[in-house]
Amino acid sequence: MAAAPAAGRFAGVELGGTKVIVTLADGIDIAEQHSLPTTSPAETLGAAVARLAAWDDAVPLAAIGIASFGPIRVDPAATDYGTMLCTTKAGWAGAHIVGAFSERFACPIALDTDVNGAGIAEAVLGAGRGCRTIVYLTIGTGVGGGVIVGGRPVIGRLHPEIGHLRLRRGEGDVFAGACSFHGDCIEGLLSGPALRARFGRDPATVDPSDPAWDMAASDLAELFVALMLTLSPDRIIVGGSVALGQPGLLARATDRAGEMLIKYIPDYDVAALSCIVRPPALKNDAGPMGAILLAVGADRQGPPSVTSGLRSSALRDSRG
Repeated sequence: MAAAPAAGRFAGVELGGTKVIVTLADGIDIAEQHSLPTTSPAETLGAAVARLAAWDDAVPLAAIGIASFGPIRVDPAATDYGTMLCTTKAGWAGAHIVGAFSERFACPIALDTDVNGAGIAEAVLGAGRGCRTIVYLTIGTGVGGGVIVGGRPVIGRLHPEIGHLRLRRGEGDVFAGACSFHGDCIEGLLSGPALRARFGRDPATVDPSDPAWDMAASDLAELFVALMLTLSPDRIIVGGSVALGQPGLLARATDRAGEMLIKYIPDYDVAALSCIVRPPALKNDAGPMGAILLAVGADRQGPPSVTSGLRSSALRDSRG
């Protein structure tokens, strides 16, 4: 039986490497939203707390959801729960993310990764509806991946760090990679800063038909193949500024992945991969809505599920 629609005022914080989006929702219908720059932890978290405090002073918040970049400790039983670990974002290692909010607010606070949050939103409301297993990838300032199985995010000792996988490189590719930890991991090859280093200029200025994209497409295809062989997802949803800004990259990588996979598994041909690899149906709302759904889950004392029956008329209207 579907759960009753969410009731109450919820706040969501999508904490990204470049910007923070804070969202106020009545139920799961967005009422107000603001974007803040990600600078230092004190300045960024202070600004986010201040915005939420203004909402809470007007009408008390039922719960808060935080969907953050990482790696971050998401296990509530850990002594350093809610703390940023060794991240590529300078100055943020050791930042107490949850603590900045729990000091001010008495309501329930849920924490997960930004990609898990976006994956939950797509599973509940977007391109992953009806799917058993989905992977949500974001390719932007960094590269991250969340895995949602049965409507719930996969969490173990930490959380998936798909962006830091090191996979087979394209033949003749001599780019060293740009990740400060691993060099040529997926993030070091495909993130916005990595592409800028690879091309020597803003990747947005590189023509989509330029052969320079071939090596990047090869790297992304290798990631798709690895995900299909390890997780067998019903859907791989790819968002982020680079992915959404370069649809030709996704198309090339999807075709190449299908050509590689069909040699082993006939079910994974180019046509099948074209249905499996999709852009987010919620577009830029996936992350903010994920944070709101985390808040709803905290209020209900459990993470939201794809069977929860949640719907948002505001999002349906925004998608047309």
